[in-house]
Amino acid sequence: MPDSITRTRTVAILGAGPVGLAAAAHVLERGLEPVVLEAGPTVGHAVRQWSHVQLFSPWDYNIDQAAGRLLAETGWNKPQPDHYPTGAELLEQYLEPLAMRTRLRDRIRTQSMVTSIGRAGFDKVKSKGREAAPFEIRYQNGRGPEVLRADAVIDATGTWFSPNPAGADGLPALGEREAQDRIAYGMPDVLGRDRARYAGRCVAVLGGGHSAIGTLIDLAKLKDEVPTTEIVWLLRSETPEKSFGGGAADQLAARGALGSAFAALVASGRITSATGFKASRITRDGDKLLVSAAGCPGRHVSVDELVVATGFRPDLDFLREIRLALDPALECPPALAPLIDPNLHSCGTVRPHGARELAQPETGFYFAGMKSYGRAPTFLMLTGYEQVRSIAAELAGDHEAAARVELVLPETGVCNGPAPSLSPDGTLAASGCCPAPAAALPVSGCGAPASPAKFATTPGAAAGPLAFLWSPATAWSIFLGIALVAATLGLAGIRFGAPEDVTGT
Repeated sequence: MPDSITRTRTVAILGAGPVGLAAAAHVLERGLEPVVLEAGPTVGHAVRQWSHVQLFSPWDYNIDQAAGRLLAETGWNKPQPDHYPTGAELLEQYLEPLAMRTRLRDRIRTQSMVTSIGRAGFDKVKSKGREAAPFEIRYQNGRGPEVLRADAVIDATGTWFSPNPAGADGLPALGEREAQDRIAYGMPDVLGRDRARYAGRCVAVLGGGHSAIGTLIDLAKLKDEVPTTEIVWLLRSETPEKSFGGGAADQLAARGALGSAFAALVASGRITSATGFKASRITRDGDKLLVSAAGCPGRHVSVDELVVATGFRPDLDFLREIRLALDPALECPPALAPLIDPNLHSCGTVRPHGARELAQPETGFYFAGMKSYGRAPTFLMLTGYEQVRSIAAELAGDHEAAARVELVLPETGVCNGPAPSLSPDGTLAASGCCPAPAAALPVSGCGAPASPAKFATTPGAAAGPLAFLWSPATAWSIFLGIALVAATLGLAGIRFGAPEDVTGT
Protein backbone atom coordinates (compact mmCIF):
# COMPACT_ATOMS: atom_id res chain seq x y z
CA MET A 1 0.00 0.00 0.00
CA PRO A 2 1.16 3.57 -0.64
CA ASP A 3 2.60 5.57 2.22
CA SER A 4 -0.01 7.91 3.71
CA ILE A 5 2.21 10.92 3.03
CA THR A 6 4.77 11.35 0.29
CA ARG A 7 7.00 14.38 -0.09
CA THR A 8 7.52 13.94 -3.82
CA ARG A 9 5.23 16.17 -5.85
CA THR A 10 6.90 17.58 -8.97
CA VAL A 11 8.78 15.13 -11.18
CA ALA A 12 10.98 16.46 -13.96
CA ILE A 13 11.12 14.05 -16.89
CA LEU A 14 13.90 14.62 -19.40
CA GLY A 15 13.00 13.51 -22.90
CA ALA A 16 9.64 13.21 -24.67
CA GLY A 17 10.23 9.94 -26.45
CA PRO A 18 8.14 6.80 -25.86
CA VAL A 19 9.66 6.10 -22.44
CA GLY A 20 9.65 9.74 -21.30
CA LEU A 21 5.98 10.18 -22.18
CA ALA A 22 5.15 6.85 -20.54
CA ALA A 23 6.91 8.09 -17.40
CA ALA A 24 4.78 11.23 -17.47
CA ALA A 25 1.62 9.14 -17.82
CA HIS A 26 2.51 6.95 -14.83
CA VAL A 27 3.55 9.93 -12.70
CA LEU A 28 0.30 11.73 -13.49
CA GLU A 29 -1.75 8.62 -12.76
CA ARG A 30 -0.04 8.42 -9.36
CA GLY A 31 -1.25 11.90 -8.44
CA LEU A 32 2.14 13.57 -8.92
CA GLU A 33 2.92 16.46 -11.24
CA PRO A 34 5.08 15.66 -14.30
CA VAL A 35 6.99 18.32 -16.22
CA VAL A 36 8.55 17.01 -19.45
CA LEU A 37 11.53 18.80 -20.97
CA GLU A 38 12.27 17.87 -24.59
CA ALA A 39 15.30 19.28 -26.42
CA GLY A 40 13.78 18.80 -29.87
CA PRO A 41 11.09 20.89 -31.55
CA THR A 42 8.48 18.14 -31.15
CA VAL A 43 7.88 15.02 -29.09
CA GLY A 44 9.62 11.90 -30.34
CA HIS A 45 12.47 13.91 -31.83
CA ALA A 46 14.83 10.91 -31.89
CA VAL A 47 12.13 8.67 -33.36
CA ARG A 48 11.79 11.11 -36.27
CA GLN A 49 15.40 10.40 -37.19
CA TRP A 50 14.47 6.75 -37.88
CA SER A 51 10.85 7.23 -38.90
CA HIS A 52 11.44 5.12 -42.03
CA VAL A 53 12.28 2.00 -40.02
CA GLN A 54 9.83 -0.72 -39.05
CA LEU A 55 9.95 -1.88 -35.45
CA PHE A 56 10.72 -5.49 -34.50
CA SER A 57 7.80 -5.58 -32.10
CA PRO A 58 4.07 -5.19 -32.88
CA TRP A 59 1.84 -2.44 -31.51
CA ASP A 60 0.91 -4.60 -28.55
CA TYR A 61 4.51 -4.26 -27.27
CA ASN A 62 4.85 -0.55 -27.97
CA ILE A 63 1.96 1.05 -26.10
CA ASP A 64 2.47 1.72 -22.41
CA GLN A 65 -0.53 0.81 -20.27
CA ALA A 66 -0.81 4.10 -18.38
CA ALA A 67 -0.38 6.03 -21.62
CA GLY A 68 -3.07 3.87 -23.20
CA ARG A 69 -5.46 4.69 -20.36
CA LEU A 70 -4.85 8.41 -20.84
CA LEU A 71 -5.50 8.08 -24.57
CA ALA A 72 -8.66 6.05 -23.98
CA GLU A 73 -10.15 9.07 -22.19
CA THR A 74 -9.98 10.96 -25.51
CA GLY A 75 -11.74 8.34 -27.63
CA TRP A 76 -8.46 7.27 -29.23
CA ASN A 77 -8.60 4.32 -31.61
CA LYS A 78 -5.95 1.84 -30.57
CA PRO A 79 -3.93 0.49 -33.51
CA GLN A 80 -4.20 -3.14 -34.57
CA PRO A 81 -2.19 -4.97 -31.88
CA ASP A 82 -0.39 -7.38 -34.23
CA HIS A 83 0.71 -4.73 -36.76
CA TYR A 84 4.40 -3.79 -36.86
CA PRO A 85 4.56 0.03 -36.91
CA THR A 86 7.22 2.18 -38.47
CA GLY A 87 8.78 5.02 -36.54
CA ALA A 88 6.47 7.39 -38.43
CA GLU A 89 3.41 5.40 -37.40
CA LEU A 90 4.61 5.30 -33.81
CA LEU A 91 4.68 9.10 -33.89
CA GLU A 92 1.44 9.72 -35.76
CA GLN A 93 -0.76 7.11 -34.10
CA TYR A 94 0.63 7.08 -30.57
CA LEU A 95 3.18 9.67 -29.41
CA GLU A 96 1.60 12.75 -31.00
CA PRO A 97 -1.95 11.97 -29.78
CA LEU A 98 -0.53 11.19 -26.33
CA ALA A 99 1.26 14.55 -26.22
CA MET A 100 -1.44 16.72 -27.81
CA ARG A 101 -4.81 15.19 -26.92
CA THR A 102 -4.40 14.01 -23.32
CA ARG A 103 -3.87 15.66 -19.96
CA LEU A 104 -0.13 15.63 -20.67
CA ARG A 105 -0.53 18.41 -23.23
CA ASP A 106 0.19 21.32 -20.89
CA ARG A 107 2.97 19.48 -19.11
CA ILE A 108 5.39 19.14 -22.05
CA ARG A 109 7.95 21.81 -22.92
CA THR A 110 9.61 21.29 -26.29
CA GLN A 111 12.77 23.04 -27.52
CA SER A 112 13.98 22.90 -23.93
CA MET A 113 17.51 21.51 -23.80
CA VAL A 114 18.76 20.66 -20.31
CA THR A 115 22.25 22.04 -19.74
CA SER A 116 22.87 21.10 -16.10
CA ILE A 117 21.24 19.61 -13.01
CA GLY A 118 22.13 19.98 -9.35
CA ARG A 119 20.62 20.29 -5.90
CA ALA A 120 19.49 23.82 -5.12
CA GLY A 121 22.10 25.36 -2.82
CA PHE A 122 24.29 22.24 -2.72
CA ASP A 123 27.35 21.36 -4.73
CA LYS A 124 28.24 17.72 -5.29
CA VAL A 125 30.41 17.53 -2.17
CA LYS A 126 27.98 18.89 0.42
CA SER A 127 25.85 16.23 2.15
CA LYS A 128 24.06 17.58 5.24
CA GLY A 129 20.47 18.45 4.31
CA ARG A 130 21.03 17.44 0.68
CA GLU A 131 18.03 15.13 0.31
CA ALA A 132 15.64 17.85 1.48
CA ALA A 133 16.77 20.24 -1.25
CA PRO A 134 14.92 20.24 -4.58
CA PHE A 135 16.64 19.49 -7.85
CA GLU A 136 17.50 22.53 -9.93
CA ILE A 137 17.26 21.82 -13.65
CA ARG A 138 18.67 24.48 -15.94
CA TYR A 139 17.67 24.49 -19.59
CA GLN A 140 17.74 26.63 -22.72
CA ASN A 141 14.61 27.26 -24.77
CA GLY A 142 15.70 29.93 -27.22
CA ARG A 143 14.60 32.74 -24.91
CA GLY A 144 17.55 32.50 -22.57
CA PRO A 145 18.32 30.25 -19.59
CA GLU A 146 15.40 28.85 -17.60
CA VAL A 147 15.24 27.04 -14.25
CA LEU A 148 12.88 24.28 -13.13
CA ARG A 149 12.82 22.97 -9.58
CA ALA A 150 11.57 19.46 -8.95
CA ASP A 151 11.41 16.86 -6.20
CA ALA A 152 12.58 14.03 -8.46
CA VAL A 153 14.17 13.59 -11.90
CA ILE A 154 13.76 10.80 -14.46
CA ASP A 155 16.39 11.02 -17.20
CA ALA A 156 14.86 9.39 -20.30
CA THR A 157 16.92 11.34 -22.85
CA GLY A 158 18.06 8.20 -24.65
CA THR A 159 21.34 7.81 -26.51
CA TRP A 160 20.44 8.41 -30.16
CA PHE A 161 22.25 11.72 -30.37
CA SER A 162 25.48 10.41 -28.83
CA PRO A 163 26.59 7.61 -31.18
CA ASN A 164 29.80 5.71 -30.76
CA PRO A 165 32.57 6.75 -33.17
CA ALA A 166 34.12 4.59 -35.87
CA GLY A 167 37.34 3.94 -33.99
CA ALA A 168 37.56 0.42 -32.57
CA ASP A 169 39.16 1.76 -29.37
CA GLY A 170 36.10 3.87 -28.52
CA LEU A 171 37.82 7.03 -29.73
CA PRO A 172 37.10 8.70 -33.05
CA ALA A 173 39.24 7.23 -35.81
CA LEU A 174 42.05 9.58 -36.78
CA GLY A 175 40.57 11.95 -39.33
CA GLU A 176 36.97 10.99 -38.52
CA ARG A 177 35.94 14.48 -37.44
CA GLU A 178 37.50 16.00 -40.55
CA ALA A 179 35.44 13.66 -42.77
CA GLN A 180 32.06 14.32 -41.14
CA ASP A 181 30.46 15.42 -44.41
CA ARG A 182 30.90 11.88 -45.78
CA ILE A 183 29.95 9.99 -42.63
CA ALA A 184 26.48 9.19 -41.28
CA TYR A 185 25.70 7.63 -37.90
CA GLY A 186 22.86 5.32 -36.95
CA MET A 187 20.35 4.46 -39.69
CA PRO A 188 20.19 6.88 -42.63
CA ASP A 189 17.08 6.67 -44.81
CA VAL A 190 18.87 5.31 -47.86
CA LEU A 191 15.62 4.51 -49.69
CA GLY A 192 13.92 7.81 -48.87
CA ARG A 193 15.18 11.23 -47.90
CA ASP A 194 18.87 10.21 -48.17
CA ARG A 195 18.54 8.23 -51.40
CA ALA A 196 20.38 10.75 -53.59
CA ARG A 197 23.37 10.62 -51.27
CA TYR A 198 23.84 6.84 -51.60
CA ALA A 199 22.44 5.81 -54.99
CA GLY A 200 25.18 4.75 -57.39
CA ARG A 201 27.88 5.22 -54.76
CA CYS A 202 30.22 2.88 -52.94
CA VAL A 203 28.97 2.74 -49.35
CA ALA A 204 30.63 1.05 -46.38
CA VAL A 205 28.61 0.19 -43.27
CA LEU A 206 30.62 -0.35 -40.09
CA GLY A 207 28.89 -2.39 -37.38
CA GLY A 208 27.24 -5.72 -36.66
CA GLY A 209 24.02 -4.87 -34.83
CA HIS A 210 20.47 -4.35 -35.98
CA SER A 211 21.04 -0.79 -37.16
CA ALA A 212 23.89 -1.91 -39.41
CA ILE A 213 21.97 -4.89 -40.74
CA GLY A 214 18.86 -2.86 -41.47
CA THR A 215 20.92 -0.30 -43.37
CA LEU A 216 22.73 -3.00 -45.37
CA ILE A 217 19.43 -4.61 -46.37
CA ASP A 218 18.07 -1.25 -47.50
CA LEU A 219 21.25 -0.59 -49.47
CA ALA A 220 20.75 -3.94 -51.22
CA LYS A 221 17.28 -2.79 -52.25
CA LEU A 222 18.80 0.44 -53.51
CA LYS A 223 21.31 -1.60 -55.51
CA ASP A 224 18.40 -3.45 -57.14
CA GLU A 225 17.13 -0.09 -58.35
CA VAL A 226 20.53 1.49 -59.05
CA PRO A 227 22.93 -1.38 -59.95
CA THR A 228 26.04 0.82 -59.79
CA THR A 229 25.60 1.06 -56.02
CA GLU A 230 28.36 -0.88 -54.21
CA ILE A 231 28.02 -2.14 -50.64
CA VAL A 232 30.78 -3.02 -48.18
CA TRP A 233 30.15 -4.48 -44.73
CA LEU A 234 32.91 -3.78 -42.20
CA LEU A 235 32.72 -5.90 -39.06
CA ARG A 236 35.06 -5.61 -36.08
CA SER A 237 34.43 -9.18 -34.99
CA GLU A 238 36.17 -12.11 -36.65
CA THR A 239 32.99 -14.18 -36.44
CA PRO A 240 29.91 -12.63 -38.08
CA GLU A 241 27.43 -15.36 -37.13
CA LYS A 242 25.96 -13.33 -34.25
CA SER A 243 24.74 -10.77 -36.75
CA PHE A 244 22.50 -13.44 -38.27
CA GLY A 245 20.52 -13.58 -35.01
CA GLY A 246 18.48 -16.41 -33.56
CA GLY A 247 16.35 -17.18 -36.60
CA ALA A 248 13.18 -19.08 -35.80
CA ALA A 249 14.16 -19.31 -32.12
CA ASP A 250 13.74 -15.54 -31.68
CA GLN A 251 10.46 -14.82 -29.91
CA LEU A 252 10.23 -11.56 -31.84
CA ALA A 253 9.60 -13.09 -35.27
CA ALA A 254 10.47 -9.93 -37.18
CA ARG A 255 13.86 -9.72 -35.48
CA GLY A 256 14.59 -13.33 -36.35
CA ALA A 257 13.47 -12.75 -39.94
CA LEU A 258 15.83 -9.79 -40.24
CA GLY A 259 18.86 -11.90 -39.34
CA SER A 260 17.84 -14.75 -41.63
CA ALA A 261 17.27 -12.40 -44.55
CA PHE A 262 20.62 -10.78 -43.92
CA ALA A 263 22.40 -14.15 -43.89
CA ALA A 264 20.89 -14.91 -47.28
CA LEU A 265 21.93 -11.51 -48.57
CA VAL A 266 25.54 -12.00 -47.49
CA ALA A 267 25.56 -15.45 -49.08
CA SER A 268 24.33 -14.02 -52.38
CA GLY A 269 27.55 -12.04 -52.77
CA ARG A 270 25.74 -8.73 -53.25
CA ILE A 271 27.51 -7.37 -50.18
CA THR A 272 31.29 -7.43 -49.87
CA SER A 273 32.21 -8.39 -46.31
CA ALA A 274 35.34 -7.85 -44.23
CA THR A 275 35.65 -9.29 -40.74
CA GLY A 276 38.20 -8.35 -38.12
CA PHE A 277 38.17 -4.80 -39.46
CA LYS A 278 39.03 -2.40 -36.64
CA ALA A 279 38.90 1.09 -38.09
CA SER A 280 41.75 3.33 -36.97
CA ARG A 281 42.11 6.08 -39.56
CA ILE A 282 39.93 7.85 -42.13
CA THR A 283 41.62 9.94 -44.80
CA ARG A 284 40.53 11.68 -47.97
CA ASP A 285 41.90 10.39 -51.25
CA GLY A 286 40.61 12.73 -53.92
CA ASP A 287 36.84 12.30 -53.88
CA LYS A 288 37.10 9.04 -51.92
CA LEU A 289 37.42 8.12 -48.25
CA LEU A 290 40.10 5.63 -47.25
CA VAL A 291 39.05 3.75 -44.11
CA SER A 292 42.09 1.96 -42.71
CA ALA A 293 42.20 -0.94 -40.26
CA ALA A 294 44.48 -1.15 -37.25
CA GLY A 295 47.13 -3.83 -37.03
CA CYS A 296 47.40 -4.61 -40.74
CA PRO A 297 49.41 -2.02 -42.71
CA GLY A 298 47.84 -1.43 -46.10
CA ARG A 299 44.47 -2.91 -45.19
CA HIS A 300 41.85 -0.36 -46.09
CA VAL A 301 38.66 0.21 -48.01
CA SER A 302 38.08 3.04 -50.50
CA VAL A 303 34.50 4.30 -50.48
CA ASP A 304 32.33 7.31 -51.26
CA GLU A 305 30.29 7.21 -48.06
CA LEU A 306 30.63 5.62 -44.63
CA VAL A 307 27.77 4.69 -42.30
CA VAL A 308 28.90 4.17 -38.71
CA ALA A 309 26.50 1.90 -36.82
CA THR A 310 28.64 0.91 -33.85
CA GLY A 311 26.15 1.59 -31.08
CA PHE A 312 25.55 4.47 -28.72
CA ARG A 313 26.66 5.81 -25.36
CA PRO A 314 24.97 8.02 -22.74
CA ASP A 315 25.58 11.75 -22.53
CA LEU A 316 26.54 12.37 -18.90
CA ASP A 317 28.08 15.83 -19.23
CA PHE A 318 25.10 17.75 -17.84
CA LEU A 319 24.98 15.48 -14.77
CA ARG A 320 28.35 16.44 -13.31
CA GLU A 321 26.76 17.76 -10.08
CA ILE A 322 24.59 14.68 -9.56
CA ARG A 323 25.93 11.84 -7.43
CA LEU A 324 25.92 8.82 -9.73
CA ALA A 325 26.95 5.20 -9.39
CA LEU A 326 27.67 3.68 -12.80
CA ASP A 327 29.21 0.46 -14.01
CA PRO A 328 32.75 1.37 -15.13
CA ALA A 329 32.41 -0.41 -18.47
CA LEU A 330 28.79 0.02 -19.51
CA GLU A 331 28.01 3.36 -17.79
CA CYS A 332 24.71 1.98 -16.55
CA PRO A 333 23.39 1.47 -12.99
CA PRO A 334 25.63 -1.18 -11.37
CA ALA A 335 22.75 -3.50 -10.44
CA LEU A 336 21.68 -3.61 -14.08
CA ALA A 337 25.11 -4.32 -15.57
CA PRO A 338 25.25 -8.11 -14.96
CA LEU A 339 21.88 -8.50 -16.68
CA ILE A 340 22.82 -6.73 -19.92
CA ASP A 341 26.61 -6.95 -20.26
CA PRO A 342 27.36 -8.14 -23.84
CA ASN A 343 30.67 -9.54 -22.56
CA LEU A 344 28.68 -12.04 -20.51
CA HIS A 345 25.69 -12.76 -22.72
CA SER A 346 23.59 -11.32 -25.49
CA CYS A 347 20.29 -12.93 -24.58
CA GLY A 348 17.11 -10.89 -24.74
CA THR A 349 16.17 -12.49 -21.43
CA VAL A 350 16.83 -9.48 -19.23
CA ARG A 351 15.10 -9.89 -15.90
CA PRO A 352 12.45 -7.17 -15.47
CA HIS A 353 13.75 -4.45 -13.21
CA GLY A 354 12.67 -1.14 -11.81
CA ALA A 355 13.27 1.48 -9.17
CA ARG A 356 15.45 -0.71 -6.95
CA GLU A 357 17.97 -1.57 -9.68
CA LEU A 358 17.88 1.92 -11.21
CA ALA A 359 18.27 3.90 -7.98
CA GLN A 360 21.25 6.24 -7.70
CA PRO A 361 23.12 7.63 -4.67
CA GLU A 362 21.32 10.90 -5.49
CA THR A 363 17.96 10.14 -3.91
CA GLY A 364 15.11 10.84 -6.32
CA PHE A 365 17.21 10.64 -9.49
CA TYR A 366 16.67 7.77 -11.96
CA PHE A 367 17.77 6.77 -15.44
CA ALA A 368 15.09 5.14 -17.58
CA GLY A 369 14.79 3.97 -21.15
CA MET A 370 17.75 3.32 -23.40
CA LYS A 371 19.99 5.60 -21.35
CA SER A 372 19.61 3.23 -18.41
CA TYR A 373 21.41 0.59 -20.49
CA GLY A 374 24.45 2.84 -20.90
CA ARG A 375 26.53 1.38 -23.73
CA ALA A 376 24.78 -2.00 -23.80
CA PRO A 377 22.57 -3.03 -26.73
CA THR A 378 19.35 -5.10 -26.98
CA PHE A 379 17.06 -2.61 -25.24
CA LEU A 380 13.33 -3.06 -25.83
CA MET A 381 10.77 -0.30 -25.42
CA LEU A 382 8.70 -2.59 -23.24
CA THR A 383 11.59 -2.69 -20.77
CA GLY A 384 11.47 1.09 -20.46
CA TYR A 385 7.73 1.05 -19.81
CA GLU A 386 8.21 -1.39 -16.94
CA GLN A 387 11.03 0.75 -15.55
CA VAL A 388 8.96 3.92 -15.37
CA ARG A 389 5.92 2.10 -13.96
CA SER A 390 8.10 0.96 -11.06
CA ILE A 391 9.81 4.34 -10.62
CA ALA A 392 6.50 6.23 -10.52
CA ALA A 393 5.18 3.81 -7.91
CA GLU A 394 8.31 4.29 -5.80
CA LEU A 395 8.09 8.08 -6.01
CA ALA A 396 4.45 7.90 -4.94
CA GLY A 397 5.39 5.80 -1.91
CA ASP A 398 3.86 2.56 -3.21
CA HIS A 399 6.91 0.40 -2.54
CA GLU A 400 5.00 -2.85 -2.98
CA ALA A 401 3.97 -1.93 -6.52
CA ALA A 402 7.46 -0.66 -7.27
CA ALA A 403 8.95 -4.04 -6.39
CA ARG A 404 6.32 -6.04 -8.27
CA VAL A 405 7.21 -7.55 -11.67
CA GLU A 406 4.60 -6.90 -14.36
CA LEU A 407 6.51 -7.86 -17.50
CA VAL A 408 7.77 -10.91 -19.39
CA LEU A 409 10.30 -10.12 -22.10
CA PRO A 410 10.74 -12.10 -25.35
CA GLU A 411 13.99 -14.00 -25.87
CA THR A 412 16.30 -13.41 -28.82
CA GLY A 413 17.15 -17.05 -29.37
CA VAL A 414 20.85 -16.23 -29.57
CA CYS A 415 23.45 -16.03 -26.80
CA ASN A 416 27.19 -16.01 -26.46
CA GLY A 417 28.39 -19.54 -26.88
CA PRO A 418 28.30 -21.79 -29.94
CA ALA A 419 27.59 -19.88 -33.11
CA PRO A 420 24.19 -20.56 -34.70
CA SER A 421 24.28 -23.87 -36.54
CA LEU A 422 22.33 -25.21 -39.48
CA SER A 423 19.40 -27.54 -38.94
CA PRO A 424 18.82 -30.35 -41.44
CA ASP A 425 16.24 -28.17 -43.21
CA GLY A 426 18.80 -25.41 -43.74
CA THR A 427 17.50 -22.97 -41.14
CA LEU A 428 19.37 -21.48 -38.21
CA ALA A 429 19.29 -23.57 -35.05
CA ALA A 430 19.95 -21.58 -31.89
CA SER A 431 21.66 -23.07 -28.89
CA GLY A 432 20.54 -22.76 -25.28
CA CYS A 433 21.12 -19.63 -23.25
CA CYS A 434 24.74 -18.78 -22.67
CA PRO A 435 26.48 -22.16 -22.82
CA ALA A 436 30.24 -22.58 -22.90
CA PRO A 437 31.99 -20.73 -25.73
CA ALA A 438 32.59 -22.54 -28.97
CA ALA A 439 36.07 -23.04 -30.32
CA ALA A 440 37.32 -19.96 -32.13
CA LEU A 441 37.39 -20.01 -35.90
CA PRO A 442 40.90 -19.96 -37.39
CA VAL A 443 42.26 -16.50 -38.11
CA SER A 444 45.68 -15.88 -39.60
CA GLY A 445 46.98 -12.37 -39.21
CA CYS A 446 45.58 -10.15 -41.94
CA GLY A 447 43.92 -13.12 -43.59
CA ALA A 448 44.34 -14.82 -46.93
CA PRO A 449 42.79 -13.88 -50.27
CA ALA A 450 39.30 -15.31 -50.63
CA SER A 451 38.61 -14.29 -54.23
CA PRO A 452 41.33 -13.16 -56.63
CA ALA A 453 38.73 -11.35 -58.72
CA LYS A 454 37.68 -9.12 -55.85
CA PHE A 455 40.61 -8.87 -53.47
CA ALA A 456 44.21 -7.84 -53.80
CA THR A 457 46.89 -10.46 -53.22
CA THR A 458 49.18 -8.04 -51.43
CA PRO A 459 48.26 -5.45 -48.81
CA GLY A 460 47.61 -2.06 -50.34
CA ALA A 461 47.10 -3.29 -53.91
CA ALA A 462 43.56 -2.12 -54.54
CA ALA A 463 41.09 -4.20 -56.53
CA GLY A 464 37.66 -2.60 -56.80
CA PRO A 465 36.68 -0.70 -53.65
CA LEU A 466 38.70 -2.93 -51.34
CA ALA A 467 42.38 -3.08 -50.54
CA PHE A 468 42.66 -5.74 -47.87
CA LEU A 469 42.62 -9.50 -47.38
CA TRP A 470 39.79 -11.61 -46.05
CA SER A 471 40.08 -13.74 -42.96
CA PRO A 472 38.94 -17.37 -43.03
CA ALA A 473 36.15 -16.36 -40.66
CA THR A 474 34.58 -14.29 -43.44
CA ALA A 475 34.67 -17.26 -45.77
CA TRP A 476 32.95 -19.27 -43.05
CA SER A 477 30.15 -16.72 -42.85
CA ILE A 478 29.57 -16.99 -46.58
CA PHE A 479 29.51 -20.79 -46.38
CA LEU A 480 26.95 -20.59 -43.61
CA GLY A 481 24.88 -18.07 -45.52
CA ILE A 482 24.84 -20.05 -48.78
CA ALA A 483 23.02 -22.86 -47.04
CA LEU A 484 20.44 -20.35 -45.87
CA VAL A 485 19.53 -18.79 -49.21
CA ALA A 486 16.84 -21.26 -50.19
CA ALA A 487 15.38 -21.47 -46.71
CA THR A 488 15.28 -17.89 -45.50
CA LEU A 489 12.86 -15.11 -46.28
CA GLY A 490 13.37 -13.09 -49.43
CA LEU A 491 14.43 -9.49 -49.13
CA ALA A 492 11.21 -8.09 -50.57
CA GLY A 493 9.28 -6.38 -47.83
CA ILE A 494 11.91 -6.95 -45.15
CA ARG A 495 12.88 -3.64 -43.61
CA PHE A 496 12.91 -4.44 -39.93
CA GLY A 497 15.64 -3.22 -37.63
CA ALA A 498 14.30 -0.43 -35.51
CA PRO A 499 16.75 1.10 -33.12
CA GLU A 500 14.28 0.70 -30.31
CA ASP A 501 15.73 -2.80 -30.05
CA VAL A 502 19.29 -1.54 -29.94
CA THR A 503 19.24 2.11 -29.10
CA GLY A 504 15.83 2.89 -27.81
CA THR A 505 14.75 6.28 -26.72
